[in-house]
Formats: sequence, C-alpha cells, structure tokens
Amino acid sequence: MATKRPQLANDEIYHVILRGVGDSKIFRTKDDYWRAIFSLYEFNTSSPVEIRIQRKKRQQTKNGGLTSDERKQLVKILAFCFMPNHIHLILKQKVNNGITQFMRKLGTGYACYFNKKYGRKGHLFQGKFRAIHIDSDNQLRVAFVYVHTNPVSLVDFKWKEAGTKNKEKAIKFLGDYKWSSFIDYIGGKNFPSLTERKFFTEVFSGKIGCRKAVLNWVNGKDTEFEEMEFE
Repeated sequence: MATKRPQLANDEIYHVILRGVGDSKIFRTKDDYWRAIFSLYEFNTSSPVEIRIQRKKRQQTKNGGLTSDERKQLVKILAFCFMPNHIHLILKQKVNNGITQFMRKLGTGYACYFNKKYGRKGHLFQGKFRAIHIDSDNQLRVAFVYVHTNPVSLVDFKWKEAGTKNKEKAIKFLGDYKWSSFIDYIGGKNFPSLTERKFFTEVFSGKIGCRKAVLNWVNGKDTEFEEMEFE
C-alpha cells in the first residue's frame, strides 16, 4: 500500500534532499551550478516565474546579480549545498504547502533547462524530494554541519567512514567551495541574498562558531552525530 507523504508544517525546519536519478550527475559545468543558484532564488515565490524573463531583468540591473526584492516567499532558505549528483537544502516553510511548491518549481524548472541543454529526455531527479523534519537543537546543529561538510567527499571519498586523510586540505577545500552557503556563514560574500543566516548564526553564537562547528567535525572532534539520520 502506498504511504501518504506527511504534511509539512509552517514555521518548521526541514533538511531536504533532491538526488539525480540513479545518482547521475545533475551538474556538468559551472554554468549548470549558476543556473541552479539563480533558480533557487527566483523560484522562491508564490508568483509564476519564467527564468528566461527573470534573467533578462537581472541583466538590466546595475550589477546583474541576485538582489533582495519584495516577494511572497514560499520558504526561508537557511542553508544549501550543491553536489555533483544531489542537492541539500535546509528550509523553513513560510506558507501552506510552501516546500512542496518550491521543490516542484525548482525540480521541474532545472530539469527542463538541463534536458534541453544536453539533448536528453526523461526524469532528471530520483522521484520526489526527501524532507527530514528537524525537531531538536541537536538535529539543527547536525543538519548544519552535515550539509556544509558534504563537499569533503569530493577530495576524500571515504572520509565519513575512515576519517579525513588530509585535514588541512579538506578544510581549505570547504572554505573555497563556491556552491554552498558555508562561505557566507563564515563571513565571506558568496551568495548573501540567497540565504537567511540569522537563525543559525545565533544557534552557533556567531560566524566563528559556525566555522568551528564544521571544522570540528572534519577534524573528528565531534562524535555526537554518529546515530543521527541525515538522508
């Protein structure tokens, strides 16, 4: 018997994962990552969106980048990380059915772009997104750290099981990894208009605390996450 997808509640926080079908790559070039960044921002509205028109509007602005504007947002994007074959998001739902609407727009819009660009057909993503409800302070900390340390596997594939072979290399890689919200959380300017960082910054008592929490896990100094559900 099919199970009914649980109702996602307003003002609750969820770790959301969207994977490529068969774990295939959903990003092949930097342009693909940029398109997903742009989509993440533009689709976070209750209004209909056509990316082609929105890109033209942005190009006509002074800096051409993402800028804050007035809109009825579906979700608060608290954190994100793009990996070659999947996406991690930490979202807070703002309106009824907000996460579902947002993920439908994001998934459909990006898949149409990707399929057209690469001349492919069929599903790009592995069914529907998965949403894990975050209902404790410990889960909040775990989700933040887990999402932002995901890129370490790109330079040390088995680090989660065997520990990091080269901690300095892993830490530098995270600090330079453009396709996540980590740079913005530790004081850099990457995609500052994309995420709302006040909540987690307060959870970790500032930018230094955000950085320390992530680096402690890379360094193997934090073991409280071992039995938590991440994906």
